[in-house]
Amino acid sequence: MSTRNRILFLVTGWLIVLMPFLFWWNTWFGRHLTDKQVTEYLRDEAHPRHIQHALIQMGERMSRHDSSVAQWYPDLVRLATHRVEEVRNTDAWVLGQDTSGPGFHEALLKMLGDSSPLVRGNAALSLVRFGDASGRPQIVALLQSVQLTAPVAGKVIDADKPGTAIHQGGLIAKIQNAQEVSEVRSPISGRIHSLFVQTGQNVAAGSEVATIDPTSDQVWEALRALYLIGQPDDLGAIRPYERELPEVPDHVRQQAVLTEKAIQQRASGSGTS
Repeated sequence: MSTRNRILFLVTGWLIVLMPFLFWWNTWFGRHLTDKQVTEYLRDEAHPRHIQHALIQMGERMSRHDSSVAQWYPDLVRLATHRVEEVRNTDAWVLGQDTSGPGFHEALLKMLGDSSPLVRGNAALSLVRFGDASGRPQIVALLQSVQLTAPVAGKVIDADKPGTAIHQGGLIAKIQNAQEVSEVRSPISGRIHSLFVQTGQNVAAGSEVATIDPTSDQVWEALRALYLIGQPDDLGAIRPYERELPEVPDHVRQQAVLTEKAIQQRASGSGTS
């Protein structure tokens, strides 16, 4: 092998190793950011993942009671209305890390009306830290399956399978009509519980396409919150998770049982007072 070819071979091999590392380095939220980088990332509108990265690091520092994070508190309130759902979702979690933050409580209350069910849910969970049960309906909704319907009438040209794990925004089905191909995507991460269409089938606009069950992590967080603020009306959504089923992890089932007991005790205590 000539010297030139040997150099090209080594450079190519180096790039094969370097490119995945650079991708990981630029997308890994665990990479430490300096204060200067946090400030820059929070204002990087061209790269929403940079904003998320800074938010996550802020949340970790707030959980350690790092008072220096307060310099960015106005940014947290500002980002509650950011155009990107993932940023708002992360922000809703971070706002719950310091109940003394100026404007945090008010921002979270407004987020209960967000267009995203995950943002609404995260805001509701954070409000529990403030001793505020205003988001209880949104927390109960986190326990429930999401129903997906066809946005248009047409022919199903692609569809996933029941039991498939799906990420937020994951594709469930494609529907083609004379004008365009429309996609049915999941608004939450979870698992396809039921699929009511199959490839080649014609569907009407608004007809049911699938139901998506939430992830165990989402259910567990909701149950923990309802342990503190749940009411008897919520038991219908809680009890399905008390069953010994393969799809219900033991820690979720145990939390569901504990949550029901806490609700029942509150109800009996208020009834005798």
